[in-house]
Amino acid sequence: MPLSDVAVRAAKPQSKPVKLSDGGGLQLLVTPTGGKLWRLAYRFDGKQKQLALGAYPAVGLADARKARDAAKATLAAGVDPSEKAKVDRAARKVATANTFGVIADELIDKMGRERKAVRTIAKVTWLLSIARPDLGQRPIADITAAEVLRVLKAVDERGSHETAKRLRATIGGVFRYAIATTRAENDPIASRRVKMRE
Repeated sequence: MPLSDVAVRAAKPQSKPVKLSDGGGLQLLVTPTGGKLWRLAYRFDGKQKQLALGAYPAVGLADARKARDAAKATLAAGVDPSEKAKVDRAARKVATANTFGVIADELIDKMGRERKAVRTIAKVTWLLSIARPDLGQRPIADITAAEVLRVLKAVDERGSHETAKRLRATIGGVFRYAIATTRAENDPIASRRVKMRE
């Protein structure tokens, strides 16, 4: 019989782990310490496997069912949901390590190692601080020309035309560094759509 929100909330820990089944392989594992963990039991290549879907209450019953259905669709496509989850986690880790802000910091560090003038480094740092609120947390490979243009237009519309042009060049430097270090494949600054008025 499928679980209900009330049953999930009311599930109490026992001296040993208890599995409550919702159907379709979805289970709520109640640990002796009171943790409530969603698991999907399934078979792949003739082997019994298990996929962690998150912990209650952060992942509610409806979300656990959606995750189960997504994993079943992956399974139907002939892909092991556990392997797909590992690949997805690795991709997220890479994306997080390769944000615009992280690469901008690396570029600034590189300028220091190359003994660029302190004043030059300070100027680049200041220019990049303008872009960080919008671009800093974004994976650099995902940033589009439109996103960069929004940042530049905001500066330009305040009447800071020269600053906008210098910011464009500085952002371009971050992208060129990302390309040189194989963390991006293109530079949206090079796009004709990211042009500042002269």
